Amino acid sequence: MKFEVILAGFGGQGILFAGNLLAQAGMEAGLEVTYLPVYGPEMRGGTCNCTVVLSDREIASPVVTRPSALLIMNRPSFEKFVPRLKPGGLAVVNASLVPWELAERQPGRRFVFVPADELAEEEGCPGLGNMAALGALVAASGIVSPEKVLSGLKHLLPPERKHLLEPNRRVFRRGYEFALRKASPASRR
Repeated sequence: MKFEVILAGFGGQGILFAGNLLAQAGMEAGLEVTYLPVYGPEMRGGTCNCTVVLSDREIASPVVTRPSALLIMNRPSFEKFVPRLKPGGLAVVNASLVPWELAERQPGRRFVFVPADELAEEEGCPGLGNMAALGALVAASGIVSPEKVLSGLKHLLPPERKHLLEPNRRVFRRGYEFALRKASPASRR
């Protein structure tokens, strides 16, 4: 088994944190893991992405050109990375910023559109849309258990952010449950 995912969006959307957390969950699940962040020239508001590879075998390279999955938080990232997705691959997309109609131009791929930003706001946690999207990715892919992700949060949140542990958990669970119950019409293609 080899799961290669690119997570992408605007700087400030928590893309790198979500990727790091997925890598942590993979390690806790006993998988081989690589995590490779890519920073743009500007941070907040610019684009950023990272790649995570999870495997039951040794990983030769962290570089991913044709991912098996994507976590997309904005339209520019959708337009850049969805064409690279392997046929039959999975794309979890933030429906708060990307219209699901864009998926109609990308046949042969599985899309799950989740209103990540709205789910975070409904939990009183604006700015944690990354966690809702990660929850949806974990639910749709089954690559790691949700418990491993939630456990990984304890390791990754620095001491000054420990008060965000429970909000992150709540928003993650909302995204996870949303993907299990209410996948968008585009996800059935």
